Amino acid sequence: GIDPEIRSVVGTYLEGLSVRMETVSLPDGRTDCAALFARIDEGTACFVGATPTFFGTIDRFPGVADRLHEAGALFIVHANPHSLALLKTPGEWGADLATGEGQSLGLPLFSGGPYLGIMTARQKFVRKIPGRLSGLTRDREGRPCYVLTLQAREQHIRREKANSNICTNETLLALWALCYLSLLGPAGLRDAAEGSVANAHRLFGKLSAIPGVRLHFPDVPFFHEFVLEVPRDAREVSRELLEGGILG
Repeated sequence: GIDPEIRSVVGTYLEGLSVRMETVSLPDGRTDCAALFARIDEGTACFVGATPTFFGTIDRFPGVADRLHEAGALFIVHANPHSLALLKTPGEWGADLATGEGQSLGLPLFSGGPYLGIMTARQKFVRKIPGRLSGLTRDREGRPCYVLTLQAREQHIRREKANSNICTNETLLALWALCYLSLLGPAGLRDAAEGSVANAHRLFGKLSAIPGVRLHFPDVPFFHEFVLEVPRDAREVSRELLEGGILG
């Protein structure tokens, strides 16, 4: 269920290392947990799941964290931050780390970027995060303020042996997202998520009224995106949509 572009980037990082990346099928739009469990062994480093998936379906991970931890492996969930206002969070699934794409947090499409990435981890892994962590404290006047509570930057410590020397600074975009979240608050974020779901289902209702158009994963709920089957060549349909000013 992971975006192919993300898998491609991870594959690039793994080149030259004795690490092999494998994929688990999504026969009905969700992770085949039985197939996943059968492939977990002492050589497994981690499993990365996504919800919603690249296809827009809402995945679930019952028992995945326990099975991975029994084998000494980690569980990572890549999630749409907006969806977490409605869906079960990575922490509730027992994930050790969680990642996400922050574009939906008030950032325009910007013709494909720049955006910002989101990464969080359980307390025992925070010193392995390649970056700075900000924390809330109080100044000498008792006023709330933020400080860099952890700056264990790998580049400063391991220098040429660091694995995170290639990085970018998304501080401005992170500030943009912070303003967006501050203005919406928990209730506003939930309203935005519910609006996305409602609009996606309204669109599906209209498109499915076209003869021959149907949902590719009919038995699995979707969040704000969905995959359709059309009675014609999908490339032709996409080309005609583009001619009409619609990116399909």
